[in-house]
Amino acid sequence: MTARRAARPADPYLWLEKVDSARALAWVRERNAATLALLRAEPGYEATRAALLDAYDSRDRIPAITRRGDLVYNFWQDETHKRGLWRRTTLTDYANAEPAWEPVLDLDALGVAERRSWVWAGAQAFGPEYRRCLVSLSDGGADAVVVREFDLLDKRFVDGGFVLPEAKTDVDWCDADTIYVATDFGPGSLTESGYPRVIKRWRRGTPLADAVTVFEGDVDDVSVWVTVDRTPGFERTVFGRSLDFYNDRCFLLQQDGALAAIDKPADAGLSFERDWLLLELRSDWETGGVHYRNGSLLVAPAASYLRGERRLHRLFEPTPTCSLGDLDATRSHLLLTLIDDVASRVEELRWDGAAWQRRAVPVPPFGAIEIDSLHDPLIVDDPLGDAYLVDCTDFLTPDALWLARAGADERRLLKQRHGLFDASGMRAEQRFATSADGTRVPYFIVWPRDARADATNPVLLYGYGGFEEALQPWYSAAFGRAWYAQGGVFAVANTRGGGEYGPAWHQAATKAGRQRSFDDFIAVAEDLVRGGVTEPARLGIMGGSNGGLLVAAVALQRPELFGAVVCQVPLLDMRRYHRLLAGASWMAEYGDPDDADDWAAIARWSPYHNLRTDLHYPPMLLTTSTRDDRVHPGHARKMAARMLEQGHDVLYYENIEGGHGGAADHEQRAIVEALEFAFLWRSLRHPD
Repeated sequence: MTARRAARPADPYLWLEKVDSARALAWVRERNAATLALLRAEPGYEATRAALLDAYDSRDRIPAITRRGDLVYNFWQDETHKRGLWRRTTLTDYANAEPAWEPVLDLDALGVAERRSWVWAGAQAFGPEYRRCLVSLSDGGADAVVVREFDLLDKRFVDGGFVLPEAKTDVDWCDADTIYVATDFGPGSLTESGYPRVIKRWRRGTPLADAVTVFEGDVDDVSVWVTVDRTPGFERTVFGRSLDFYNDRCFLLQQDGALAAIDKPADAGLSFERDWLLLELRSDWETGGVHYRNGSLLVAPAASYLRGERRLHRLFEPTPTCSLGDLDATRSHLLLTLIDDVASRVEELRWDGAAWQRRAVPVPPFGAIEIDSLHDPLIVDDPLGDAYLVDCTDFLTPDALWLARAGADERRLLKQRHGLFDASGMRAEQRFATSADGTRVPYFIVWPRDARADATNPVLLYGYGGFEEALQPWYSAAFGRAWYAQGGVFAVANTRGGGEYGPAWHQAATKAGRQRSFDDFIAVAEDLVRGGVTEPARLGIMGGSNGGLLVAAVALQRPELFGAVVCQVPLLDMRRYHRLLAGASWMAEYGDPDDADDWAAIARWSPYHNLRTDLHYPPMLLTTSTRDDRVHPGHARKMAARMLEQGHDVLYYENIEGGHGGAADHEQRAIVEALEFAFLWRSLRHPD
């Protein structure tokens, strides 16, 4: 049966989707000027901006590192290096209070020399020598990047090396003189989502036009991808088609150059670790007469699995409160980060030749833990083969970074961040609200010094609720200095649509179930009011991207419940989202607006289509970026224009740079966030 096509109503603000048109940019400049004039004049704006910039530029931050052979690399931004400095040192020196960092690439100097607004987008190095790497640079922070080959020994770009023009590009090394390239090769080479659908093998010294096509997807796929595992003795190249955001098909490259399909559930995550194949299930699966639950982690000998045998071991099975958060591996252990009622714990697993042995890792009792293996599989007899980093934090405890070794309880503190705000007298707690359908929804409250339940408390409720992303506690200098320290209460809602309780928690709020995420957020807001923590006039809400969609939707559905809305880089026009930039890739999350049945569900909550002239909405600040090539700035532009047309209280700010992150450097980020906090205090401290 052919799906019914939904009618498409006229949109008077389509002209605002033309990102760089003179008319649209004139409108942006006019709205920016009005917002800046109003919010910069607010008491405390400048002090907040300066405090945030000071925190972001603080030298006390823990430098994030990536190991490459004997060295660790870090990308660093501060008041001197606004766009950033790529630098390196040894792991031993990194543990010192003041490491002797060696500069590798200065983006500020490069930008001046080339007259480009370069933003760092990462690098892929070829090991185990780690002399050559492929550096990705974004102009202004967009997802589209320029790729250029760089020499890590000479610290310069390679003359005649690999260079790819600006596009949404993925690359991986095949060998020292060959790379796989997925990029914009011209007409017909992109998917409807704007990502590559063709992968070519490009040999050094030959024109890109002569690169050989080795893999293709369909135009209605999200994208194609390739991963190359060069672990000695376990070399594998896997190609894949992302059918949608959660389903893919994988193919293993054979010695004769043929591709063999890997049999697995389409929505299961696939990975290899030496001679093991791992599957992370997103739906129930029955194979070999055994039933496996969604959210489980399974492992099998790779060779036998690829032959068709199904000798699978359950490494993890979810419980009602516990889900798999992350998976990493050392040379001899698998490392599982588990999320139990939104708090982290860690387990190590080791194959002893007959069974998998499990041990709980005694990590500090923090709300959020991240594990990062230091093992380099390309190095034979790697001295760091079982070493890994443990990063621990929560809302009020600054990050601490520990060096641990699989199989042992001992760990060594490498870095301890000093507090970026005075947390004395503050406290955090977890509560649970009951959603409209009876579901128990967790949320956190961070109380400022000496605060108690009082209807006069200004409260900021934050949410995301999508794409199986879990919101765990995090340490924030911005909230600490601009909100907690000023007497604001902070709350975080762990709604369905996120990943707090695994795939089922996420899937309950996809497509036709999307309203459940909104109901959960509303339930948390009502619980805050019912518990005397605040009152609606003093309850602000904030969210970005999918979280921007969340806060806009609930503000329109329950305008009397909220006192202010900060809506960042949002999706809002859900009738056209799939036709704007990467939007088509998210139809597995939201549904297809061109399908009449899907649209019937979406139309009930699409913010752009549910604005009414007869309702009084809380004040709203919409922020976005001209260079966001993931979520189109037209969403925020059109929403602001329609709200202004209807006479609602709305402010708008569009940063010219920054991509989907909203800012290209610390200075831009401090300005945007100072505007947001000025708006919140203006709206909530003395509500009308």
